[in-house]
Amino acid sequence: MKIPQTQPGKAQGVRRRDLLKTGLAAGVTLSTWPLYRPPALWGAEAGQPKRGGILRAWGSDPPHFDPHLTTNAKTHAALSFVYSKLLRHKVGPDVPPGTFIVEPDLAERWEAPDDTTYIFYLRQGVKWHNKPPVNGRELVAEDVKFSFDRFLTVEGNAERQLLEPVDRVEVVDRYTVKFLLKEPFVWLLDILANAMCMWIIAPEVGKHYGDFKKVDTAIGTGPFVLEHYEPNVRLVFKRNPDYFREGLPYVDGVEWLVQEDESTGLAMYRAGQLDTGPGGNWQVRQADLEALQKSHPHLHYQDMLAVNAETIWMRTDQPPFNDVRVRRAISQAIDRQAILEAVYMRGEPTPAIPRGLAEWSLPIDQLDKGAKYYQYDPKEAKRLLAEAGFAKGMKTPLTVSSGYGRDLIEATQLVQRYLKDVGLEVELKVQEYGAYQATTGQGKFEGMAMGPFAVAWEGDSALYGPYMPDQPRNRGHINDPKLTAMVQEQRRTKDPEVRKQILVDFQRYAAEQQYYVYLFSVMLTSSWQPYLKNFAHNLTFDYGSRVAEAWLER
Repeated sequence: MKIPQTQPGKAQGVRRRDLLKTGLAAGVTLSTWPLYRPPALWGAEAGQPKRGGILRAWGSDPPHFDPHLTTNAKTHAALSFVYSKLLRHKVGPDVPPGTFIVEPDLAERWEAPDDTTYIFYLRQGVKWHNKPPVNGRELVAEDVKFSFDRFLTVEGNAERQLLEPVDRVEVVDRYTVKFLLKEPFVWLLDILANAMCMWIIAPEVGKHYGDFKKVDTAIGTGPFVLEHYEPNVRLVFKRNPDYFREGLPYVDGVEWLVQEDESTGLAMYRAGQLDTGPGGNWQVRQADLEALQKSHPHLHYQDMLAVNAETIWMRTDQPPFNDVRVRRAISQAIDRQAILEAVYMRGEPTPAIPRGLAEWSLPIDQLDKGAKYYQYDPKEAKRLLAEAGFAKGMKTPLTVSSGYGRDLIEATQLVQRYLKDVGLEVELKVQEYGAYQATTGQGKFEGMAMGPFAVAWEGDSALYGPYMPDQPRNRGHINDPKLTAMVQEQRRTKDPEVRKQILVDFQRYAAEQQYYVYLFSVMLTSSWQPYLKNFAHNLTFDYGSRVAEAWLER
């Protein structure tokens, strides 16, 4: 998808904050902005590697350190420095953002003798960190089996659905493991490269500490060793001298500096106290971007269209949201483009597969009959509500988390105002991030909720968890046999063109039903200091692998 350059600023002469103050009154229509992705990559300017130095990176405080008992990105981003996976997504300055290429990590190679058997051959000589109780012993196939057995059986793993087709994992010999599937699952390699929960952990660590929630359990085979942890202040990682990728990492260590206040983080970045952008994904808020580019033009900036979607989900198993007319009314009551421009400034309206996954995601104008439900039409929204029996309006709670920053809160407030214009009285309920992840993020809420959703690095993850009945990621409590059949069929379909057509059909039908009111995938701008070389960001949680390939020249 070719995306022309644009400059953030005004929309039809209406300033961002003016829109927020006025509540985006009905009738204000904003133009559709083009998007921009820089064609340049950062490999050519890297030069020769240089050893040493400490990277001072923006970070976040993990709620705990068990990779199987949270979907919280704060945990998985921190664990990426210490753990490895069987496979990983390729990293480096020559990988275009939004490209997720599977390559070996702990597995040296693999083969699939049939549709339900995958054999992985491990690197030999890989050492665990030299910390008790593993004390630098060699990683073996039993460790891999333990990790995935626990992933599939531990109570409370909300991401178990990622490997639901796996029947069992067997040890073939000291350096070989076999995955046996219940049925064909064409996305297995992509899922194993996923930096959400797929880390390989050591059995004696869990036995020694009783669980993996304690900071002392963060012992892996990854590029860095966790040396020090100050809750809500910082995590300090030092270079793993025994890392299996020869010569890496180049830096001596990483200070993962916890800074939740966006303004303070930006001030630190401006002052050179941070080497990376001052937010999640090391990004700069779009509202701050133009000023920073003017005052600090020497910094590197990289645009990436999100691989998740800002989304409204509802209890579709309960009235009134089990009525498609109500769901369609909510969708048509909202001016997506106006909210996008007023708050996030750049991005693109999205279907069920986020627009950052351009290979699988369908542009809105190709959704056929479902495309009209993305159009802002408050008159039609009122008509649909009246037809559904709510001519006099209705009331509902709408839950949102403060943990995603002020932009989401502002966007939710604008949604609240749009819904009020068509007779929907929405009571905002703001939830702390940890509580939100444990409840609303797993479908335990009343009425409606709003936030980032459907994060994926391939087509399957955006659909299977959110739409399959009885899955923790099925936040809308959806049970539609037609969608269930399609999502299962695409998992078994080897021909990529046939599979893509199934995903196209899925997105079109989902757009008609509006079980989830997908709003948009936002544009993210990652940034880093020019002396951080051989680096480029991408939208996975695997910060550790990216940093291991980079070096500092300052």
